[in-house]
Amino acid sequence: MNAPRLSLLLFLLSLVPACGGDNLLTRDELMDPESCKTCHPVHYQEWSGSMHAYAADDPVFLAMNERGQRETNGELGDFCVTCHAPMAVRTGATTDGLNLDELPQSMKGVTCFFCHSVTSVEDDHNNPLVLADDGVLRGGIVDPINNGHHRMEYSGLHASDSIDSTKMCGSCHDIVTPAGVHLERTFAEWKASVFNKPTLKGGLSCGNCHMPTTKGTVADFDGVPLRDRREHAWPGIDVAITDWPEKDHQLEVLGRDLFGSILPRLCVQPAPGGVEIGYKLDNVFAGHAIPSGAGQDRRMWAEVIAYDDTDGVLLSTGVVKDGQPVADVAETDPLLWQIRDLTTDDNGDPSHMFWDARDYTSELLPAGVTNDPSNPAYNHSVTKFFDVNTEPARVTARVRVRPIGLDVLDDLVDSGDLDPKYRDAGPTFEMTGTVLEWTSDMGFGCVDRNTKK
Repeated sequence: MNAPRLSLLLFLLSLVPACGGDNLLTRDELMDPESCKTCHPVHYQEWSGSMHAYAADDPVFLAMNERGQRETNGELGDFCVTCHAPMAVRTGATTDGLNLDELPQSMKGVTCFFCHSVTSVEDDHNNPLVLADDGVLRGGIVDPINNGHHRMEYSGLHASDSIDSTKMCGSCHDIVTPAGVHLERTFAEWKASVFNKPTLKGGLSCGNCHMPTTKGTVADFDGVPLRDRREHAWPGIDVAITDWPEKDHQLEVLGRDLFGSILPRLCVQPAPGGVEIGYKLDNVFAGHAIPSGAGQDRRMWAEVIAYDDTDGVLLSTGVVKDGQPVADVAETDPLLWQIRDLTTDDNGDPSHMFWDARDYTSELLPAGVTNDPSNPAYNHSVTKFFDVNTEPARVTARVRVRPIGLDVLDDLVDSGDLDPKYRDAGPTFEMTGTVLEWTSDMGFGCVDRNTKK
């Protein structure tokens, strides 16, 4: 390499902060996740594919916020964007989220700076987090290594082994609408659950499930020891529906961590006039209801099919075709078991948009509230029964889920707020842990995950 090129290269390298140096980042630099990438490449990679990073780029969020601002004459204000782009709100870069496409990427989504600057939690819903502006980034490591780029401090709010950390996560994942409806209740569900106790006594924080540990270094420079590093992908039922980094990994961790939370049981028993099929679902591993979050938008349902010995169908409920809204099936399937929140407006009619919701009926699978078998609340499972006239040769059952209902998306498309190309971009998942099959050679009785054929 000739001398001028070498000099230019050395100059450019001097502009890139080296991990472990002595070059404190400015506030603006700390606010940009790209500044974190150099020393925390694995954390950054995981975060970049997460729904935290995607929160302000999700076309469904953008469509719903735009429609909500229009239909409320702007009264919605920063209600949506205060969670989906919190730093943009707190810096005054937006007041309603309608200009997000004009903002730099560093202002979008739930960023590294936002989470790691939290010092206290003032309430239990609608993002009540208090941020410091002192250049100190908080984390769950008791003895952080000096890195020369930002000051560090241990915080129980950031330590997944501390039950206090759930206050920080949970208070952003409970939502009370401007009309006063407690529509998203993940934190409240956890607080009422058996998992709400110190981890040393069998409790679980949000991070214990959604940020599992792996061995690794938390920063990429010499002298950093191997630790139990927390993953930063936060798998949940929502997934990216546009081209987005780490989409395959997003689906991988979703299947790894979430689809086994329900214990199913399928029973086929003789009954007066025929045979009774019972499908039981027991939410035993989730620290909140299933599905949680935007339960009014989720579409989770049970599919149960009974066949005779020629594979003729004796009973069929919950069979939903690709591209078919569950709401359409509900009109012709009186046995359909939907596992969701049903919201209604001022007139008691079903509502799609959260700003119209004035009440709800919850049909979610509740989390466990006690480990004491003598307590009546111990059995929190839900069972639905279906009758057939003759003994079936085979019965299959499973649970399927869509992060957001196609009827909701159709509504947004019809109003002109969502591009039709996104209507079928979302997945339909099978909750793999719920798949069961009973056959007549087993005899009347029940099957579960442990049944051997």
